[in-house]
Amino acid sequence: MLFDLRNETIKNNIRQAEFGIEREGLRVNEDGTLAQTPHPFEMHKNIDRDFCENQIEIIGDVFTDPQELNDQLKDLQRFINSGLRENNELLWPFSNPPRISREEDIPVAEYTGNLQSKSIYRQYLAKKYGKMKMLFSGIHLNYSFSAELLKSAYEQSGADDPEKFRNDIYLRLASRLTQYAWLAVYLMAASPVSDRTVGTDSNVYSSIRCSDKGYWNLFIPLLDYSSLESYIASIRKYIDDGNLRSVSELYYPVRVKPRGANSLEVLAEKGINHLELRVIDVNPLSPTGIFVEDIRFIHLLMLYLSSLPEREFTENDQVKAIKDIKQAAVFGNEEFRQKAKLVLADMQAFTVRHFPEYAEVIDYQLEKLRPGNSYADIISSRFGDAYMEKGLELAREYQRSVGYV
Repeated sequence: MLFDLRNETIKNNIRQAEFGIEREGLRVNEDGTLAQTPHPFEMHKNIDRDFCENQIEIIGDVFTDPQELNDQLKDLQRFINSGLRENNELLWPFSNPPRISREEDIPVAEYTGNLQSKSIYRQYLAKKYGKMKMLFSGIHLNYSFSAELLKSAYEQSGADDPEKFRNDIYLRLASRLTQYAWLAVYLMAASPVSDRTVGTDSNVYSSIRCSDKGYWNLFIPLLDYSSLESYIASIRKYIDDGNLRSVSELYYPVRVKPRGANSLEVLAEKGINHLELRVIDVNPLSPTGIFVEDIRFIHLLMLYLSSLPEREFTENDQVKAIKDIKQAAVFGNEEFRQKAKLVLADMQAFTVRHFPEYAEVIDYQLEKLRPGNSYADIISSRFGDAYMEKGLELAREYQRSVGYV
């Protein structure tokens, strides 16, 4: 295990964590076509564009309370919707894009001056992966342990280097989270319905972006989690071999990130600050794209994974982890429903033993395993017969809303 939960100081400190969210979304016109206006929020520190000029990225601040994080997302989306209303535009509420008539309607993000290299990089991505694939929007959840937890665990460990101790903790958790990322996909997949222009029929996948048709590298990366130096070297090899342009092109379910710029150089200098889980769909059932209950579940999953016995994350394990994610993204996959039941049962026993106050977090996820209760089932039933029309209706509803439920 990563942390000794028999130690009361560690057990108390592990309850505290830091959360951040990056939520992507597309700007569309009233008829559902992609907006062709320049990014309208140039000066806002929490709002950027992503791959294309009409793809908004909301970058939340860091919070210790998931509810406060979600409240900020609400405020930011109120601000965005107010600004979009002036241009008769809407924020598309799905991970899957709207109807796309031609690739020319997907303008690569236009950065100028010192940031022009970001546009050049996006042109490279467009040529390598195709613009359409870049339109699939998602949510990246950032997670870090409290400084108090890492300090108390280090003091108990007998290790002689606190920075190496922290890096090793995060690397070991990253490998475990990658192995269990399929569970987050299965429980939070929220994009079973799509327009035919994306090239996939509805109800084939519960999450197209996490499926074998989704946003992946052209190979399965094999990473070395034995130390931060080895981990960086394993990514560097792919860059040196020409398989990746930079670490930002590593389309992997879990990234280890430094504080500040996402580069191997900064990671080597500053060490690991947090983990980034990248497999969560934008959920149209929530105005913010995610429910607080799901953020709390990811926290509980981190605690559970921290309690598991040590085991090596072999290359075969890594390949299987990616295949499991793609299979968990298949709509109505019964095999993974049964796997999810087993893991949630074990998590439930863990929760009762160590964190009984989190019981409702597990109950919320268990409800999704009942027939017709998954997000994908609900969304398919609600939007499956008129994806574009009902999607625009929902976007207008969210834009009109003064407050959110």
